Amino acid sequence: MRYKILPITILLLGFFYYGNAQKKEFSYMDLFDLQYASDPQISPNGDWIVYQRMKMDVMKDKAIGDLWMIRPDGSEHQKLTSKEDGESSPRWSPNGDRLAFVSGTDEGSEIYMYWINTGKIAKISQLPFSPGSLTWSPKGDQLAFTMTLEEKPPVIAKIPDKPKGADWAETPRITDRLYHEADGRGYIKPGFSHIFTLPAEGGAPRKLTSGDYHHRGNLSWSPNADKIFFSANRNQDWEYDFRNSEIYEVDVDNGTIKALTSRNGPDTNPAVSPDGKYIAYLGFDDHVQTYQVRKLYLMNIDGGDQRVISLALDRSVSDITWDSKSEGLYFTYDDKGNSKIAFSTLKGKITKLADDMGGTTIGRPYASGSFSTSKNGTLVYTKSRPEHPADLAVLQPKSTSVVKITDLNKGLLNYRNLGNVEEIWYKSTVDQRDIQGWVVYPPAYDSSKKYPFLVENHGGPILNYGDRFSVEMQLYAAAGYVVFYPNARGSTSYGEEFGNLLYNNYPGDDYQDVMDGVDYCIAKGIAHEDQLFVTGGSAGGIMTAWIIGKNNRFEAAVVAKPVMNWISKTLVADNYFGYANSRYPGQPWENFEGYWKFSPLSLVGNIETPTMVMVGMNDLRTPPSEAKQLYHALKLRKKETVFVEIPDASHGIANRPSNLIAKIAHTLAWFDTYRNLENK
Repeated sequence: MRYKILPITILLLGFFYYGNAQKKEFSYMDLFDLQYASDPQISPNGDWIVYQRMKMDVMKDKAIGDLWMIRPDGSEHQKLTSKEDGESSPRWSPNGDRLAFVSGTDEGSEIYMYWINTGKIAKISQLPFSPGSLTWSPKGDQLAFTMTLEEKPPVIAKIPDKPKGADWAETPRITDRLYHEADGRGYIKPGFSHIFTLPAEGGAPRKLTSGDYHHRGNLSWSPNADKIFFSANRNQDWEYDFRNSEIYEVDVDNGTIKALTSRNGPDTNPAVSPDGKYIAYLGFDDHVQTYQVRKLYLMNIDGGDQRVISLALDRSVSDITWDSKSEGLYFTYDDKGNSKIAFSTLKGKITKLADDMGGTTIGRPYASGSFSTSKNGTLVYTKSRPEHPADLAVLQPKSTSVVKITDLNKGLLNYRNLGNVEEIWYKSTVDQRDIQGWVVYPPAYDSSKKYPFLVENHGGPILNYGDRFSVEMQLYAAAGYVVFYPNARGSTSYGEEFGNLLYNNYPGDDYQDVMDGVDYCIAKGIAHEDQLFVTGGSAGGIMTAWIIGKNNRFEAAVVAKPVMNWISKTLVADNYFGYANSRYPGQPWENFEGYWKFSPLSLVGNIETPTMVMVGMNDLRTPPSEAKQLYHALKLRKKETVFVEIPDASHGIANRPSNLIAKIAHTLAWFDTYRNLENK
């Protein structure tokens, strides 16, 4: 027997050796083979889960999504329809017999219906513009949604008619609005968003709201379907009072609108309890500061007895959902770079249910993801770890064991050597605060060898990185770099006081938090003084420019989509009106010295580090003019620099996979130029 088994044993050993030998490093083109789960929706009885399965189209150079369905135990995994036009926003009918969703057509996005028993689908709308916030009525006979109706732009001068056949320039584009363009969208055509209803069997949509105001976000029906609750700002000065909003109700029969809240601050995401007694919502009292924690509130259905129920949680609450018995709410929050799902009773007792929600922003390890629950409390969510983007995970009622039911990338990632991600904590020398960060090691890392050390600063800065999958971090690690990404002060998921430390101090002590992390890694032997590199985009670009203006310790830097001059940024960017007073006191012309003090351009005379400057050519958030100020200044000073403009890219460079590849490839090419020859 021993002789007969031996050849099989040798064969198996050879197979495992050969299989491991076939593992390759993660590469640029692997991005196009990645898939991830998004927007999972579990049926009311918990029998089925429908979700958007995202993949990268290598020919169209974009992420596309189709709807798939799966049992909570992971069985019967199948595509929902035969459509290939892009499907999103699946929403179950109250009794689970139908599924409404949005899909593209040659004319634009429309609402479709899928019948569970027959598997048939039908387009039930014919809309002039794309619908959003799709929401079923309690009886399942109507759908509510939001839609923007365009209006004519202002006309100032009458232009003579051009002669027939003449090739004149286009007529001028005129705007008189404060908010008239948005990064990724470009120019916003005049118009206002309104709430509509549509028979679930199809038919004509009916507009409920009125007035020159925007009615957006989550919608919630009253139990008897006579009212719809929503968030908006219908104040007379709404355009300038942009941080404020209230909870309103609109009468479904006659369109009468009534405000239920009235404080100064955002009140959003109304959710009516199943028993019709309460409305839960999110918000805070606006103190006009850099960061404010979003709290969970409760009020009676008529707007009375408004109170906060998340006082025990110093974290921002998101994505609230009632349990079926109206005894409490499910919600999400970020804590120390990890996204959690929790449950709160009406008295504010909070129980954490699950960790690791995320994985739908695969470029960099930002917070993301979503969840849904069935009537019996079965929970499904998008789960991510540094080893994989979002898969579906299920938590059954009264269980503490989360079960991952999909493995969307096993055909790719099972055959790739990924960099190991390690969490680290260290002390800030500013005030001895604990600062969290992560280190990504190259595959097959050998601690006896010396590796170049790459610092990647996150954007925001009111955001957070965490222990989530990241294409950028893995590609840097695959290229042989040890990658360090910290959550310096100002990052979310550490409480309001920590996030608000940047008020009138940005960039400020967060710079020292980053450098303390570098020194910590040097002391641990992970980093080496003669092989330091630094990069970051947006707020991370600001930090990178600030770092090289403060010291010359880095071999090279890549400053991506930065703000270099807060005065010009504040008055040029798409969100220009949102910075005064919340970042720095006063408007730029009222506080010129303050705005300039925190502008990285003020330090450009100190920069000796070879610097690549990079920006998307369509960026409206940190416009190309900001990046050009740094590049031109360095050229005038005859410093080593190069300017990389990414075509067809907004602030979200990663929105097109090829642009994400270009960003990473150029970063690595620049750094490789300055690596010590012995480490190349």
